Amino acid sequence: MRDVAERWGYEEIRTPTFERSELFTLKSGEAILKEMYEFRDKGDRHLALRPELTAPVIRMYINELKMAPKPTKWYYFGNCFRYEEPQKARYREFWQFGTEIIGSDSPAAQAELIALAFNILKSLGVKAELHVGHVGLIRERLRVANVAEVQINTVMRFIDKGERQAVIEFMDEIGVKKDLIDVLLFLLDLKGKDALKEARDRNIIAPDSDAMKELELLLEILEYYDVDYTLNLGIARGLDYYTGMVFEIYEAGGKLGAQNQICGGGSYRLAKLFGGDEIPLTGFAFGFDRLAEIFNVDDKDLERRGVVVVPIREKNADREVLKEAIEIASLLREFVPTHIDLMNRSLSAQLKYANARHDSFAVLMGKNELGEGKVTLRDLNTGEQEKISVVDCVARLKAYFDLN
Repeated sequence: MRDVAERWGYEEIRTPTFERSELFTLKSGEAILKEMYEFRDKGDRHLALRPELTAPVIRMYINELKMAPKPTKWYYFGNCFRYEEPQKARYREFWQFGTEIIGSDSPAAQAELIALAFNILKSLGVKAELHVGHVGLIRERLRVANVAEVQINTVMRFIDKGERQAVIEFMDEIGVKKDLIDVLLFLLDLKGKDALKEARDRNIIAPDSDAMKELELLLEILEYYDVDYTLNLGIARGLDYYTGMVFEIYEAGGKLGAQNQICGGGSYRLAKLFGGDEIPLTGFAFGFDRLAEIFNVDDKDLERRGVVVVPIREKNADREVLKEAIEIASLLREFVPTHIDLMNRSLSAQLKYANARHDSFAVLMGKNELGEGKVTLRDLNTGEQEKISVVDCVARLKAYFDLN
């Protein structure tokens, strides 16, 4: 994942494991304190273990890197913490891999970010389903219905949580006409390639809609990247700093069950909230633990890659054997993972350990081999072995691992 991000021109950034708690309450509200590990330190500062990485990255940008060339393109990988009941692939300590483009939320920037996420999954061999939407369309529709901005934010939170009935009840409570509520619900249900055309044909979206124009250009550029997507106008975000494109990616191979969302992202304006200048941002984050669940493998699937050097000793004697074994191990460690017995085990116990570690070869060194200036090289896949010189042994293993 790092390799793909770097080939797309993104640089890695790292932030502290803990931050001031207000960094996250500013972004997500006081309610998030219930979901965080937060505490006061000896200087009576209110700190928190980071529950996510977007806010720390933006804080770091504002404090230290405002003069970096724009757009600034970063990626990050780090551990985060949330105080909640652990579930499958959902832990109190978890990991995120994500990216940020700082300085642009143009359709070109949005498309690049979506294409990057899609290509990361493609490089991993993960079967994925991409859904793309735009929160601006929903907000525009609500403004047409004369819903106040504060109330729009409440509606967006309900939509984000999938609480359809709560949307209906709240809008009815604030006096929105039933036909306008029905129009909004119809918009939220629109999916597929023809969703925008259908919305336009039914006059659900205004012809001069800025959000519509931005989304149409974004989708056109996604076609240039050869990215398969489903247009889903019902995707929302419950936080009012999201301004435009939003997307979600789901694992489509059936390996995660119902909890199959592995990535989410969008465009937002967050820097001003933290005391910086108003600046456009576009980013995404992978739930790394959930992604890792896809790659659970059995021991039988593990590839043999290492070498074990086996000194055959009698009790603690034969220091010359151990000395020679260490010298051989040092040569092999130049190009292949190599380990050597540290517990004075028997030959059979050392070979059993090597098989448990899925090593490829064992290099046996005993009194006989020492006297002849040779070693016994055993292929742990086939069981075949032969006695050869140390020079030939090292050369043969190097050639093998260079090819494999």
